[in-house]
Amino acid sequence: MSIRRTPSVIFDLDGTLVDSEPNYYEAGRRTLARYGITGFTWEEHTRFIGIGTRETLETLRERYAIDAPVEELLAVKNGHYLELVRTSTTVFGEMRAFAERLHAAGHPIAVASGSSRPAIEAALTATGLDALLPLYVSAEDIGRGKPEPDVFLAAARLLATDPADCVVVEDAGPGVEAARRAGMRCIAVPYPGGAAGDGSAYEHAGLIFRGGQGEFDARAAYDWVTAGGQHPDTSSFSPR
Repeated sequence: MSIRRTPSVIFDLDGTLVDSEPNYYEAGRRTLARYGITGFTWEEHTRFIGIGTRETLETLRERYAIDAPVEELLAVKNGHYLELVRTSTTVFGEMRAFAERLHAAGHPIAVASGSSRPAIEAALTATGLDALLPLYVSAEDIGRGKPEPDVFLAAARLLATDPADCVVVEDAGPGVEAARRAGMRCIAVPYPGGAAGDGSAYEHAGLIFRGGQGEFDARAAYDWVTAGGQHPDTSSFSPR
């Protein structure tokens, strides 16, 4: 394997680069309604933030005894999501600035997500992030979603980078754990109310912006990445 010394950065997509959770909630609500399940709430949805689409639907299928295969549910939900994502996906501005800074400096960067490939492509295209992040991996390509490390390890292979030279950017506890299992450093930017949203979920992150996207600072994150995880001169975050 060709090992790069310039740190590579692997971004989670949903809740990290783009605020797609409202779209995923609505797509899930419409999917369940199609099979006669009503009353799916935002609170219930937040328990699955950071969990892959397939794993989420497997759980919901069992919980509600839905008489349809997971593949069918995936197709239905992805169809609803793609309708929504093309018109109503918001990119986090400071996160875009971070990706732009990394891109301009020549850092290898990619997206690793639990969403389907069409959903990833649609979100990146709708927000213009595809110009910065043309490389991406879906957990559905790998078979095991977060907190398993597979999707991050696949992204490292795609970038021809050793896992030890990678930094993951994540919003949810399962993703932080997946980064740990992959042997990668991690920047955590917690999504409000996300899966395992208490502080202990992020204990293995090297850098935590505890205030979430409202506190995230592209310059501070970049300085931390390039300093090899050392504490840059800023007080806007919580290094471990």
